[in-house]
Amino acid sequence: MRLRRRPLPRLALFGLFAVLSACSILPDSEPLRIFLLPTATTPQRASEPTLQHALRINTPQASRILSGQRIAVVPQGNQISAYQGARWSDAAPVLLRDRLIEAFQRDGRMPSVSNEDVNLYADISLHSDLRAFQSEYVDGEPQVLIRLDARLVNRQNQHTLASRRFEVRQSSADPSVESVVEAFGQASDTLSQEVLAWTLSHAKQMPQG
Repeated sequence: MRLRRRPLPRLALFGLFAVLSACSILPDSEPLRIFLLPTATTPQRASEPTLQHALRINTPQASRILSGQRIAVVPQGNQISAYQGARWSDAAPVLLRDRLIEAFQRDGRMPSVSNEDVNLYADISLHSDLRAFQSEYVDGEPQVLIRLDARLVNRQNQHTLASRRFEVRQSSADPSVESVVEAFGQASDTLSQEVLAWTLSHAKQMPQG
């Protein structure tokens, strides 16, 4: 016994054609661009270690909007947004942590610099809160702002050795995302050098092991 297929109702056919037509005329989604955090620092030969203390640099804590891969921008007042169609290659706090580690490794005066993901011994740990990692418009011009509250901790007794707020501003050549990303790289390099000098000055005050 053969079963006869019942034709689709006219209303259902109309709905199906409407969906197919809509799929064909929708514009293609904007391609997502992924940006690395650039560096303007010229690679240099690491110095011989002059301190015996090993350092651990922990990933900075950050608010939800700063802890992701979006490139944050404050167009006006207290309104914070993100550049459309652009992302960092990793979460912003991780990018900054790795830039700090790179600065210490290039400097070479501390024998070991690691992060919290690596189970290596450390005498000092750098903890921080990332308060700002964004571009802001000042008098109509984009300017990158990085603000980091940092503290050095003696891991032997968990006492805080020092704490300091770092703030770096770097103007962007123009409002394009590419120029803003370059300004982020320059600001990150400047911040890394300031954190490096500050950390070394306090590490020298600790007794050598």
